[in-house]
Amino acid sequence: MPLRLNKTFRDALAEADRPLYGGWITTGSPVAAEIMAGSGLDWVLIDMEHAPNGLESVLAQLYAVSAYPVTPVVRVPVGDAVIIKQVLDLGAQNILVPMISTAEQAREVAAAAQYPPAGRRGVGSALARSARWNRVEGYLANAADHVSVFVQIETAEGVSNAAAIAETPGIDGVFVGPSDLSASMGLLGQQNHPEVVAAVNDAFTAIASTGKPFGVNAFDPDRADSYVEDGARFLLVGADAAILARGSEALAQRYIDPSAHSARASY
Repeated sequence: MPLRLNKTFRDALAEADRPLYGGWITTGSPVAAEIMAGSGLDWVLIDMEHAPNGLESVLAQLYAVSAYPVTPVVRVPVGDAVIIKQVLDLGAQNILVPMISTAEQAREVAAAAQYPPAGRRGVGSALARSARWNRVEGYLANAADHVSVFVQIETAEGVSNAAAIAETPGIDGVFVGPSDLSASMGLLGQQNHPEVVAAVNDAFTAIASTGKPFGVNAFDPDRADSYVEDGARFLLVGADAAILARGSEALAQRYIDPSAHSARASY
């Protein structure tokens, strides 16, 4: 029986009349992924770059979120053609590729995500979840309709090349990462430094000139609101690990006497 795949993140952004807010899944846990997916957020990012994830755990998280009205995006660890092929064959319809600083790198990513003649993605969909084991009619011919590709600008060089990166055929949008951007600017850990914020907005302006959607990572609510005012169409506004860490710390602060806690820690 023919099956129909979900809409891509590209389509969700095109149809949305407001910014889309997402949660970052960094624990590698399908349980955490399902909790985040059922929260009411618009999208979730399953991370392979800074999280303990391999192909099997990503697949488990894709399964976990599939029952919920949320769009999953998988961030691959690097723009490697083999990894991109494997993640797409797992059934990930939306990928984010980190550390893209030039248009040439963006072209390589776009090619890795498309079948020939447009690209060089390996053909294995008949044996893979991507085409639901050949149950998605016309998957090979229409694969580009089922996959969206986003890249992440995280360096000063990337900001200077933002328009060229965004206008690359096959790239559906650009995500700006202030953390690594601040590091590349010599301002490590200072994501809200005025110079970093200005660089993020320079990237926004350049990407906007191409007509492609752009997003940003912003856990600070005030900064997130500001970036929305600046035109950001999709944002990551929290992460499972950060929510758990800060929430458990709040419990400890609320219920445990600080002096007793310090005394125990000294043993």
